[in-house]
Amino acid sequence: MKYTLKENGYVDLVIVGGGPAGMSAAVAAYDAGLRDILILERDNSLGGILRQCIHNGFGLHRFGEELTGPEYAYRYEKMVREREIPFMCDTMVMGIDKDRNLTAQNSEYGIFTLKCGAIILAMGCRERPRGALNIAGHRPAGIFTAGTAQKFVNMKGYMPGSEVVILGSGDIGLIMARRMTLEGAKVKAVCELMPYSGGLARNIEQCLNDFDIPLYLSTTVVEIHGKERVTGVTVAEVDENRRPKPETKRYIPCDTLLLSCGLIPENELSVGAGISLDRVTNGAVVDGDRETSIPGVFACGNVLHVHDLVDYVSEESVIAGRAAVRFIRGERGEEISLTLKTDGKIRYTVPQRITRVEDTTVYFRVADVYRDKAIVVRAGGAVLIKKKKQKLAPGEMETVKLTAKMLGEVKGSEIMLSLEDA
Repeated sequence: MKYTLKENGYVDLVIVGGGPAGMSAAVAAYDAGLRDILILERDNSLGGILRQCIHNGFGLHRFGEELTGPEYAYRYEKMVREREIPFMCDTMVMGIDKDRNLTAQNSEYGIFTLKCGAIILAMGCRERPRGALNIAGHRPAGIFTAGTAQKFVNMKGYMPGSEVVILGSGDIGLIMARRMTLEGAKVKAVCELMPYSGGLARNIEQCLNDFDIPLYLSTTVVEIHGKERVTGVTVAEVDENRRPKPETKRYIPCDTLLLSCGLIPENELSVGAGISLDRVTNGAVVDGDRETSIPGVFACGNVLHVHDLVDYVSEESVIAGRAAVRFIRGERGEEISLTLKTDGKIRYTVPQRITRVEDTTVYFRVADVYRDKAIVVRAGGAVLIKKKKQKLAPGEMETVKLTAKMLGEVKGSEIMLSLEDA
């Protein structure tokens, strides 16, 4: 639905980003009774990264069936259009401030400012580029992030190369190992710096093992060869401090290097607004409503922390959408102040604090691979939850649910999450 700017520039709720997080938040806000909603998307259509994710595996939790990325995105775009929620594509948000003034630009209105009752940040994340990895070598053609290669193959119809080495075992890298193989390329190796894979177990099985693609753990690329085009890479094993062992160096000829070395939440707008960021997630510090350190500014999806499944993105965005409506209406209710703490084995939690007595799902990741452990949640010395797990890995997000009854009975101001022997 086309949006016409008001003379006073006021909008109840502006959502920055029209991917799965932004659309889910918009639909949730509309269903909660809000009508003055606007989605701003910098691409030429809604859908975000899902448009290039043509593999299946999406929607099992949300819709109870297996969908491809475009199918999942279409389901939400259809909901947005059915509710006649307005959106502007090809619109770049330039900045927001603490008073919830938002500056954006597009070809229709030029540079314009909106005064927002609330803002939901749903900008997603970006890939870590080669420049952040400090790999020796020239700058030849043939080096791509895995997501860029995915867009070339799935949306543009271009083949990046025929002999491929992949650095990093994140989910996009694993999926592209399979995709390049299906398109006729030879994937020589997937190298992972850490002693464990950063991707989902199902992707390791379906994308590597099913296609006999070797995965080398505790191994990294130390040099890229070739001046005009990549001709090969030198890989080496690393020690416990992640330093290459010179005696283990070996050369792998290839014409393409794909980088799947982590995702970074797209938080330049958050930094510019002065929003407090978590040094582990690189996303905003939020409460159970996904409200940031600036009142009325919320964050959800991969801009908050990197998710494994888009179903979890939608789940979290519904929380932010409903909370934004409550904020606009002034329906805050009774507030509490609880801080979530972790031991070294659990890296982070989202949310980082809880301010309302209501059922709250806490998302977290572990720091290493652990077996036969119990996830223990304590408050004031009392054990609230003890959940046994056979295996925990950094590539798989975990959750625990804190009920309103538990939160209402907490003594003190902290809740501790830890891993203990089962």
